[in-house]
Amino acid sequence: MATPLTADQLVAALRAEGVRVVERPGWRTHNRNHKGPWGPVNGVMIHHTVTSGTSSTISICENGYEGLPGPLCHGVIAKDGTVHLIGNGRANHAGKGDGDVLQAVIAERALPSANEADTDGNTHFYGWECENLGDGRDPWPASQLDAIERVSAALCRAHGWGAASVIGHLEWQPGKVDPKGFTMNSMRQRVASRLRGKPDQPSTSAYTVRAGDTLSQIGEQLGVNWQAIARANGIDKPYIIHPGQTLKIPAK
Repeated sequence: MATPLTADQLVAALRAEGVRVVERPGWRTHNRNHKGPWGPVNGVMIHHTVTSGTSSTISICENGYEGLPGPLCHGVIAKDGTVHLIGNGRANHAGKGDGDVLQAVIAERALPSANEADTDGNTHFYGWECENLGDGRDPWPASQLDAIERVSAALCRAHGWGAASVIGHLEWQPGKVDPKGFTMNSMRQRVASRLRGKPDQPSTSAYTVRAGDTLSQIGEQLGVNWQAIARANGIDKPYIIHPGQTLKIPAK
């Protein structure tokens, strides 16, 4: 049980774990908090999207559809391993699930079979939608599985959880099958192995410029020299950046 991470804390945790992050415009205030509580959080839930194409997948997860408004998760994990952050707060991803499963997650013990839908999972779980058709044939590239592992480990590490705090939608809600194409037991083993080591970082990540941002402020926030950011993006004097612009962020 934990207080949800702030937007800055979430980005920092993901990048420290080596996740390639893209911050979608407006993601920091995109949520469903007016519909119910967000937190305390107890775990991480993994889904597949039943969609093809990163751009269309992001659009659906951001906006939702009739009867289920977005955001439909906190981030989309694309096939190339890039994580697109689209929501911060309560998201329509988990729905109602089995309260006995929640208690097992909190205790970090073996999960019972989900046979009830009596507990609001949108309150208690970070949700990650993974781009995949969910037919059991659409491949899961190594880069995508690696990103799922890193995202899950980042949140576990930030909250002091073990790998047992990572579950699939199929383990939460009766009748669900996602994610399909790999087992959650195998993913938990990967997360557990990663948590035994130290986080690592990629050579670059990404940051979407917000109104009022300056290179120096971004550099201070991310712990990266602002001139290195300018060089990585070919920005010269007078060092002008624009809201919505995506910047490559070199490693610290």
